[in-house]
Amino acid sequence: MAKKYHLFEVYGIELEYMLINTNSFKVAPIVDTLLTKKKGELAGDIDNGAIAWSNELVAHVVELKTNGPTAHLNSLSGLFHKNIIEINTLLKEENSQLLPTASHPLMNPETDTMLWKHSYSEVYELYNKIFNCKGHGWSNVQSTHINLPFFDDAEFEKLHAAIRVILPLIPGLCASSPILEGQVTGFKDTRLEYYKTNQKEIPEMTGSVIPEAVFSKKAYAKTIFEPINKAIKPFDTDNILEHHFLNSRGAIARFDRNAIEIRLVDIQECPKADIAICVLIIEVLKLLVNETLAPLNEQKTWSKEVLFSILNETIKDAENHNISNLEYLQLFGISKASTVKDLWKHLYALAKPSIDDSHYEALDIILSEGTLSTRILKALNTDFSQENIKNVYSKLANCLAENQLFTS
Repeated sequence: MAKKYHLFEVYGIELEYMLINTNSFKVAPIVDTLLTKKKGELAGDIDNGAIAWSNELVAHVVELKTNGPTAHLNSLSGLFHKNIIEINTLLKEENSQLLPTASHPLMNPETDTMLWKHSYSEVYELYNKIFNCKGHGWSNVQSTHINLPFFDDAEFEKLHAAIRVILPLIPGLCASSPILEGQVTGFKDTRLEYYKTNQKEIPEMTGSVIPEAVFSKKAYAKTIFEPINKAIKPFDTDNILEHHFLNSRGAIARFDRNAIEIRLVDIQECPKADIAICVLIIEVLKLLVNETLAPLNEQKTWSKEVLFSILNETIKDAENHNISNLEYLQLFGISKASTVKDLWKHLYALAKPSIDDSHYEALDIILSEGTLSTRILKALNTDFSQENIKNVYSKLANCLAENQLFTS
């Protein structure tokens, strides 16, 4: 049984990166080669001290994650960056490197996708059989996951209520996927636009992205897990899938480890940006959990449908979406219509005294210059030729290598 922690006592952060060929700029499905180089033999998970490495569904994505729960958020940018330097050094011999952002801007998923063929491959093969994982929503997605603990039902209730109401705002802070197959998609957060429907064959798995308004383990099992298990049964005849794994909402309760995992954060250009965003989200959640912003009973009243309608617009316009739902804005102490960007500025001002000053630079750039999607589009300057896209995204790869923010 995993050790149980109280609210905000520890954290788990996961960052996903794609591997690309340095010359062709195509995705490089060689994560197995990378992991073998590191360990001397192929392993799906590698313990590298404070940070662990692992494979993902597809053969060109590697996940870096805190090696177990950590109480030390402020040191993570440096720790992740140290591992990125090591990975890029190993990949250099393979003429490859890591590329940040939530989507490869030129990848053709039909021709470029290779599924992971090693550990857990039976799970991935079943997913591929049900959903056809050769699509942008499966094979061209990199995200940041934030894992937050709860001790019991009382703490789960507070944390789940707070997370549900903040989910619609997250793309307005971290959208980083504006280009697919060399085209502007019209969505600042194209990863999440695909996320909404990539499991449409079994809609019970993703639901409305926003989790249902349930606030106990028993209610969660009845409302969310039971329908998932029932829906998957005809497809999973060998019982190899597990409901914690199958639940694909934008935040999922992991009762097997007493944590909620937030999944709506697009990966940024460098760990400095990723961790700053995680810290801001966490500090705003503390304000909600402590009822500094709004009482718990008000937070619990919000339906998934209303929250999803706000999220849907933020997926499209990110920080520029103008929220007109005054009742929602009042949760955060705002009394008139506001852009998502201005709402985040307001929340940052409230949370800033609790945020380590090492995160100020990243948050100031994001909140003044816009989400990474906005900065990417500005840098491209309406020139969507492959050459210009490669040029801008090469700069993003340099930002990752140097742990520096991208400014256009």
